[in-house]
Amino acid sequence: MNERLHQTMLKRLEDGKLPCIRAFAIARSLGLDPLTVGMAADEAGIRISRCQLGLFGYGPKAEGKHKIVHAMDDVPERLAGRLRAEAEAGDITCAAVWSVAEALHLQRLKTSSAVEAMGLRVSVCQLGCFPRTWKG
Repeated sequence: MNERLHQTMLKRLEDGKLPCIRAFAIARSLGLDPLTVGMAADEAGIRISRCQLGLFGYGPKAEGKHKIVHAMDDVPERLAGRLRAEAEAGDITCAAVWSVAEALHLQRLKTSSAVEAMGLRVSVCQLGCFPRTWKG
């Protein structure tokens, strides 16, 4: 593993874990792909926390705080249409959710709430945290 990357990750830990937003910041600052940072964290035994889509890393699972995203009450059709267009067989990638959020000028967590309401599953995390599907 790249020693500079390893040391940078260690400096950015929060409660012994690397928050998603910090992993992306590290990737940008070192000119790396986010997946490279995620794989390096995994190799070093560092867990990723505080998913920017609200899916994991927000507290003990036993307390029901591991996931903060909740289904949106009413998904606007413009948002629903964009998400359906990006989804395949009930799955949508993390990158696609980010892309839709950016295109519609929405917060990622709000877009993730629409994903939850539509019964879609977020798949293929950009950091490699869940390469198949996230099922909470």
